[in-house]
Amino acid sequence: MTKPAPPLLRLRRPAADYARIARAIDYIRARTDTPPVLAEVAAAAGLDRFHFQRLFTRWAGLSPKRYMQVLAHGRARARLRASADVLSASLDAGLSGPGRLHDLFVTLEAVTPGEFKQGGAGLRLVWGFHPTPFGQVFVATTVRGVCALEFTAGVVRADVLREFRAAWPRAEITESAAATAGVVRRIFRTRDAPGAPPRVLVRGTNFQVQVWRALLRVPPGGATTYAEVARSVGRPRAVRAVGTAVGANPVAFLIPCHRVLRSDGALGGYRWGETRKAACLLWEEARAVPGRP
Repeated sequence: MTKPAPPLLRLRRPAADYARIARAIDYIRARTDTPPVLAEVAAAAGLDRFHFQRLFTRWAGLSPKRYMQVLAHGRARARLRASADVLSASLDAGLSGPGRLHDLFVTLEAVTPGEFKQGGAGLRLVWGFHPTPFGQVFVATTVRGVCALEFTAGVVRADVLREFRAAWPRAEITESAAATAGVVRRIFRTRDAPGAPPRVLVRGTNFQVQVWRALLRVPPGGATTYAEVARSVGRPRAVRAVGTAVGANPVAFLIPCHRVLRSDGALGGYRWGETRKAACLLWEEARAVPGRP
């Protein structure tokens, strides 16, 4: 009797899977002028062609060949053109508040100036480390929303916790991976996590919060530029300051700083690495158009 094949739409070993995907993405990105053949990419990931094809399609929702087309700079520029003025359009549609156009509807709340000064006094925060399609994350939540989410592959956990405690020095902070696991499943839309993603609670300056709210209006599968974000918050000359605010984003992926590209379509920097930024954009684009080969 033939043993059934394992399901393809589930990450069986997230950390190992993403490590191979990241090597493949780096290999492809380094050769956009002369795209490599599938066997070469598979070898870079440490797999034969058949197993790499299955792994990549399971992870991304589209084939490696299609990804090579998506990754080209021409495609990035096309994404920017398709998303041009998306921030202005969402404002014209009456979406200037914390909501955003599209299916996620993440809502953002900023702590008050008084709460900022109090360093989280009166708040109970729970945290945990979890696997995701892009490697391990640290996540922390309150009853008011997710207050921290960052990719931690290659980072010492004690350092992550020390920085988090310094940001919320007077809060009650408790480890509870059981409590935060469901939050991570909703954020990354796994099959056993129905419902909308959680809310977000942030600590930041007024300008930073403005920038983070603007990012919530960029659609999954789309992109914007630092200059466009600056215009949308009424500070068209503050492109460098926008870049700093984007880099200070305390809630990765949910506040989609990975969707901000350079004006020429290049990825630009990313707090958690350009490879991960490319992976996030690919993963979202594959889901933005169902049925893509």
